[in-house]
Parts: sequence; C-alpha cells; structure tokens
Amino acid sequence: MNGRIIAGRYELSTVIGQGGMGQVWTGYDQRLDRRVAVKLLRPDHMAAATAADEMRRRFVRECRVTAQVTHPGLVTVHDAGSDADDLYLVMQYVEGADLADHLAEHDPYPWPWAVSIAAQLCAVLGAVHAVPIVHRDLKPRNVMVKPDGTVTVLDLGVASVLDTDTTRLTHTGSPIGSPAYMAPEQAMGGAVGPYTDLYALGVLLHELLSGNVPFAGSTALGVLHRHLYEPPLPVRQLRPEIPEQLESLVLRLLSKDPQHRPAGAQEVYEQLAPLLPSRGVPTGPLDPTRPFLRPHAPWPDRASTPVPPVPPVPPVPHHPPADRPDVAAAVDEVKRLLGEGSITRAVDILCSILPAAAAEHGEHSPVVRILRKQYATTLMDDGQYRRALPELRRLADDRAAEAGPADPQTLQFRYDAAQCLDQLGEPAAALAEYRAVLPYYTDPRSTGADQSRAFDIRHRIAHLLLAMGDHAAGHQQLQTLLYDTERMYGPTHPKALELRRVLDRQRQFRPG
Repeated sequence: MNGRIIAGRYELSTVIGQGGMGQVWTGYDQRLDRRVAVKLLRPDHMAAATAADEMRRRFVRECRVTAQVTHPGLVTVHDAGSDADDLYLVMQYVEGADLADHLAEHDPYPWPWAVSIAAQLCAVLGAVHAVPIVHRDLKPRNVMVKPDGTVTVLDLGVASVLDTDTTRLTHTGSPIGSPAYMAPEQAMGGAVGPYTDLYALGVLLHELLSGNVPFAGSTALGVLHRHLYEPPLPVRQLRPEIPEQLESLVLRLLSKDPQHRPAGAQEVYEQLAPLLPSRGVPTGPLDPTRPFLRPHAPWPDRASTPVPPVPPVPPVPHHPPADRPDVAAAVDEVKRLLGEGSITRAVDILCSILPAAAAEHGEHSPVVRILRKQYATTLMDDGQYRRALPELRRLADDRAAEAGPADPQTLQFRYDAAQCLDQLGEPAAALAEYRAVLPYYTDPRSTGADQSRAFDIRHRIAHLLLAMGDHAAGHQQLQTLLYDTERMYGPTHPKALELRRVLDRQRQFRPG
C-alpha cells in the first residue's frame, strides 16, 4: 500500500500504528506540502456486514467528535472521508517520543516530570470532558512528548459523546480500552464518564512514578480482576522521595468507586499545581517540565538541545543490487517536486536515498556529494536549519580537504552554515563562523573574493553584535560599513540608505 494516494491528495508512506480500529500511516499532503498522519479502517476487519456497519458508525463518530475539540494538547483533525472501500481520517503529524518510550529512556522517571505530564494531561482532559467526551483509552502509547516538552494526546477515536445513542453503540460485548489502564466500571461494561479517564490518569501516573502499572498479569482477564478487587501499592513504598501528597492523589485517582475519585480534571490539576517545578532550567529537549519552568518561551533552548546527528551512512548492504532504490529516478523525482514547490516531500526523498546512494557509489563519490549538497540546500529552503547544519559542516570539511579553505565552494558551505547558526539563534557561533570566512571574501588574492558577499557578512556581523548586547561594537561595525558602502556605491545606493536608517534608529534608543 506504500505510495497509495488517498482522496487524490494524501500519499501513504509508512505504518506507524495499528489496533482494533485500523491502521495509522505517515502521509504526505500533496496540496499543502506537509506531513500528516492518516488513519484507515482496515478492510480485513470489515468482513461481516454487521461488523462493517458498526465500525463505520464508530469511525464516523470518531471524525465528527474529535473535530469538535480544539486544544494544543490534542491532535488536530485536518480531513475525513471515504476512499474506495476505506474510511480515512487525516490528522496533524506529531513529532516526538511517545510517553512509553520516554519513560523507558528515563528510569527512574523524575517525579517532577511525572507531575508535569499529569498536569498537562489534566488540561487536555478538561477540554475533552467539557464537550463532553470520554477518551476511554488514555495510556502512555497515546501520549506524545514533543521536543518542546509539551504533550499531545493521540487516538481520541474510541472516545464517544455521552448520550444514549453512543452508549448503545459501545454495548458490543467487549469493552473499549486497554486492560492495564481500564477503570473498574469500564471493565465491567458499565457507564463511563470523565472519572473513567481520571482512573486511567492515575494508572499512568503510578507507572511514571514506580516504573510499572499498578495491576499487571499474564491475561487480560487477570488484569481486570485485579483492577476490580486489589488495592494498588502506594508508590512511596517503592520511592520514598515522592511527596506524600502526590502518593495520596494517585491513590484517590485509583479508587475503585468513581465517587471517591477527584471531582474532575480541574481538581486534579489544583492538587498537582503546588508540586509543579517552580525554578531551574529544563534538562533536555524532551523535558516535559519545560512548559512550567519557562512557559511560552521560544524553543529550543540552545544550551540544552543537541544538534541532531547526521543520518549515518550504513555499510554496503548484503542484499542484491536489484533491491536498492533507484537513485537516478529519485533525483529526477526530487527535481520535479522542487519545481512544484513540494519542498517537504523532496527533503524526505533525499534523506531516504542518501544511504543507498552512499552504499552504491561510495560515501565520497561525486554523486553522493551532489545529493548531500542538494539535501542541505533543500533543508534550508524548508527552514530545517538544525538538520541542514551538520550536512553543511560535513560538506565544507570534505571540500576543504580536497580544494583548500579558500575554495569558493568551501566558503559557500561555511557561509550557509553560519546562516543556519544565525537562524537557530546561536549568535556567538554564527559570529565566529562569519568572522572566519570574511577574510577570504575581502582578500583580492583569494579565489573566493566577493565584495557583495563581504558586505553581506559584515552586515550580519554587525547585527549579531547588537543581538549579543555589544552595542558599541555593532554600531562601529555599521558606521564603518556605511563609510565603505558610500565610498564604493555612493550615498544614494539602497545599501547605504538602509544602513543609515538602521543607524538613525539606534541613535533614537541611546540613553541621554
């Protein structure tokens, strides 16, 4: 099914999830040039007419209900409809790590992180419950931790509007949800409500704090039995450093009787609020405390966000050459996509074809060098400066080793790298890179000498100095640049006029 076009617009790529309701694919919106997630009902689950009708009704409800709720912690619904025998739902593509993976990578999970995750989930549940909708399947795999530390709740598809018609739809003999996170009333097939999601939140919070769900077992029936009859183990018996009030809240959320749980997500949030991080700095790009430590601050924080590594070039594969992707065809496709303005899709193809090209032609071959150059340029055009930066540095190093540091192409790669650093908000690093290449553009003996490029670099250096708070040096740089510009182009040249406007604006802000 890879490459299938849904509704004449959405190209399916890779399966990223599947369950009883269908499959979720990464996709590409050809009309708006963006990545999306596409959920499909699987045809093999629609063999019986009655089952097909039931699934269609649930799917239509999923689309309609999910689209009602707008919240930054919920996946945005873009489109929905039918294609051939399939029903589809097009959603926002969310980057990040799901909470299950995040927990596995940080064991033990810092309890302030757990509080922050739970607080954000309370905000989402508050919006969902206000419709009213019950999620019914809240679990770590349905929670994404995005690079800025915020969480996004996935798969509101098994949620349902709290009315009698919806209640009848769910009476199919099997409860909706995951046994490990299922509230007793849900396991019993009874009426569900916001309190059901609060129970699942309690299970999730217990898992974050202890490393395990409170009720586990070898069979689903055994797990549900424990939900119904066994008390949960207090988390402080496993981690004494956890605050008592947090343990108490978890136990309330896990009450067997819904009436003994908190009255709503708002009440849970109010109890979490005193425990939220109040000072310090985030500890990494996937730190869920960040929204509370630095609310609405620009992201990412350069001091704590590592540059993503360059996609590794694998060794030559052992499979037959016929299994290798067609590099030439991929290059032609990239050219076509770029001609149409489909930059995002072109980036994806270049990223996927580079390892195959390196394996076939050699990492330092002209073909791979051209592809890497196109990849870096396309990443910059797409605004993906952090991904472009390591590619440009690698290209610059390789070219310098062959042709020397003054080679025009070497300088172009380094100049582009400085632009990336500038765009990424790393002024000190950008300033150092611009200063390092500037002499090659101003030295008339250099093959890279270029007065126009030198002017641009000097202009950027001045603005970086100002951005770093060195106003005197920045002002002096602009004054000198204005003098040289007027001497070379005249006082009425557009460059001179722009510099004069900048300097006049600076004078207005000078004290005294």
